[in-house]
Amino acid sequence: MKYIFLAIFLSCVLSVHSQESSFFTNNRTILGIHKERTASMGIGDVDNDGDMDIVLANGRHWPGQNRIFINNGRGIFTVSKNLGTEQETSYSTELADFDGDGDLDIAVGNDMAPNFIFINDGKGNFTKGASFGDKYGHTRNIVVADLDNDGDIDILITNRGSENEICLNNGKGIFTKVIGFGNKKDSTIDVEVADMNADGHLDLILANRDDQPNYVYLNDGNLNFTKKIAYGTGKDVTRSVAVTDIDKDGFMDIITANIGEPNVIYFGSKNETYNRKIVFDNSNDKTYSLSIADLNDDGETDIIVGNVAAPNNVFINSKKATSWEKIQLKDANFSTYDILTSDLNGDKKLDIIESNSDELNLFYFNRFTPKFP
Repeated sequence: MKYIFLAIFLSCVLSVHSQESSFFTNNRTILGIHKERTASMGIGDVDNDGDMDIVLANGRHWPGQNRIFINNGRGIFTVSKNLGTEQETSYSTELADFDGDGDLDIAVGNDMAPNFIFINDGKGNFTKGASFGDKYGHTRNIVVADLDNDGDIDILITNRGSENEICLNNGKGIFTKVIGFGNKKDSTIDVEVADMNADGHLDLILANRDDQPNYVYLNDGNLNFTKKIAYGTGKDVTRSVAVTDIDKDGFMDIITANIGEPNVIYFGSKNETYNRKIVFDNSNDKTYSLSIADLNDDGETDIIVGNVAAPNNVFINSKKATSWEKIQLKDANFSTYDILTSDLNGDKKLDIIESNSDELNLFYFNRFTPKFP
């Protein structure tokens, strides 16, 4: 009986709708012609011309060539160039002004190979800079934030099966001080940074694979993360997380992308627990990535998921995260390791970009027309 009730409940909160016309793609909305093992991407204006460019991290476990794609101002990428001269086992990339000179630099995290900063000359030309983190760590993701509140951008590294790292910036793009976080045996794939308990300090939200519990690590203000709060079932295979107050109750919520099980939102509460939850995607897809954004400009945060061996989907939020409309992006089974949003063509709508392994990397122009009540 409980399974019948669950099925009825899910049919109430989730409506499925194949509305590909809301997100347009064709044979021009691709990033190059190479089918590479792309694991991640970074988006930002690297050449300071007012539009969003894209950096691809290629390789995963095998050396690949990382690439920069330059936007022509209309959301088409007609110029590309290599990032660096070496091919590396790149898993993650992030853009930030690491040396404080006003332009976007690039950090690249590699699997069992040194991680490096690439310094921007202000015009989108990059020189290899300092390394950061364990030279031979199992890097799966890097995240950037000013964790020590000193005005520069630090780097967090998640290492699957070894200690995660916080690399502190000295203000010049040099990362000599390293602090570990999490359990040394964590299989951490993703981490988000947010103030979860409203104490003014940035906390860490970990996504762990290999049936390990997921945790929120609370920052005491001195980068000690000794207090942790569990969320999820304790045996999830979580590949990606996002954090926002999605139901607008004043508490930060955690959105999870899981492999082979439903994707779930865990709602924050005043007693710092995450017991209340809702399934926004009741499939058992292998979800490897997710992103959050207001795609239809209705003031609600929507969710985009990237899957392996299944189509990627958008979930349109209504009624403060209690009702979801599912939109399939494309009838294709890719291996999407990262999925992000950005206004690529300057129309003030957030477009969707996929980084696909062993397939072309695609983007979708947002043509959503809001349906106001």
